[in-house]
Amino acid sequence: MKAKKYEIDMCNGSVFRKMLLFAIPLMCSGVLQLLFNAADIIVVGRFAGDNSLAAVGANSSLINLLTNIFIGLSVGANVLVAKKDKELRVTVHTSMLLSVISGLILTVVGLVFAKPILELMQTPEEIIDLAALYLRVYFLGMTSTMIYNFGSAILRAVGDTKRPLYYLLLAGVINVVLNLIFVICFHMDVAGVALATAISQTVSAILVVRCLMREEGAIHLDLKALAIDKDKFLRIVQIGLPAGFQGMVFSLSNVVIQSAVNGFGNIVVAGNSAGLNIEGFVYIAMNAFYQATISFTSQNYGARNMQRIRKIALAGELYVLITGAVLGNLMVLFGRELLGIYSTSAEVIDAGMLRLEIIGTTYALCGMMDVLVGALRGIGKSVMPMIVSLLGACGLRLLWIATVFQIPEYHSTRTIYISYPITWTITLSVHAICLIYSWVKLIRQWKE
Repeated sequence: MKAKKYEIDMCNGSVFRKMLLFAIPLMCSGVLQLLFNAADIIVVGRFAGDNSLAAVGANSSLINLLTNIFIGLSVGANVLVAKKDKELRVTVHTSMLLSVISGLILTVVGLVFAKPILELMQTPEEIIDLAALYLRVYFLGMTSTMIYNFGSAILRAVGDTKRPLYYLLLAGVINVVLNLIFVICFHMDVAGVALATAISQTVSAILVVRCLMREEGAIHLDLKALAIDKDKFLRIVQIGLPAGFQGMVFSLSNVVIQSAVNGFGNIVVAGNSAGLNIEGFVYIAMNAFYQATISFTSQNYGARNMQRIRKIALAGELYVLITGAVLGNLMVLFGRELLGIYSTSAEVIDAGMLRLEIIGTTYALCGMMDVLVGALRGIGKSVMPMIVSLLGACGLRLLWIATVFQIPEYHSTRTIYISYPITWTITLSVHAICLIYSWVKLIRQWKE
């Protein structure tokens, strides 16, 4: 029972205090991941050369595209585990076996189709072999990545966000050390960076599995009991697949938007990329409250506590509003200094500031939109927020690029960036309507 000290009781006590306690370790985990990813890029860029740096960079959007669907399934596992029903043990074992299967599928895809996919993406000829090598080695660790994601989702569902953070911290340190050894000492180039990532992911997976095996009660993992339960599998897919599909389509829409930015030349592309990297830290901070909203809502949905579910949605919205407004505006206030870390070019910094001034001052809208999505997914509504997000945040943005952006007097990066707050506002409003409608319908069902 000692491990229970890591868990948070989401159904009793102060919602505001407990959501904050839950979210802070998630924020730290996200920031650590960004810092460790930056370390990968710095090491390969400094010690392996520009082509190697480009080869690693060429894979980032593709990796996100291929993994989003399966990582989305971990959202389904999180929601089902958080409900704590009588068959929780079956859910846990189905989820963990599903993580292994997902990882193996991704490994095969990465090994077999790496180069053909990169060719379809028009990867430059001088880096395509390096990019394919990086992708193949990276995907050797994909099973470990999936195990960690599903395992940490199970722990988050019972209120434990601290131990996944500790495991990530240890794995991240190992990743950085191995990067330096493989690239500097053994001159392994991109393969060294990818291998370091695969090994560190395996360490985090082992730690999560060990943690679950030592747990008591329904989330205890028994490797001999691993099996796919048809009903639980279908429920995980029903909740998680829309989330994964949404992430995949977002990745595709971002490629289109990036293409529009690319048309303005290298300086604008560099400034946009630097601004995007800085925004990542603010997004991670807000996303922690999205994750908290899913877990807290799921548990209270299982307890049929509608009054507390409303408080959770309100707390999540208030937290992301404060987080997004404060960090977003600080990002603008210190924008030139932050962009100066990425480039010393005044033109690049000016280009980056344009993005930060528009996105940073309105970024809280994105977080508020995501929290409403979390509240809907927490009560088992996954298809509805997916459709709204795809039509609103993706479809409207692409329509904007195809219409308004094409008008000569509006053909500018400012027009591209303005599409973000506009689509966030519209999508946020529709999500709010959907949530209120779902709550009313849910209350009627519970009364019957």
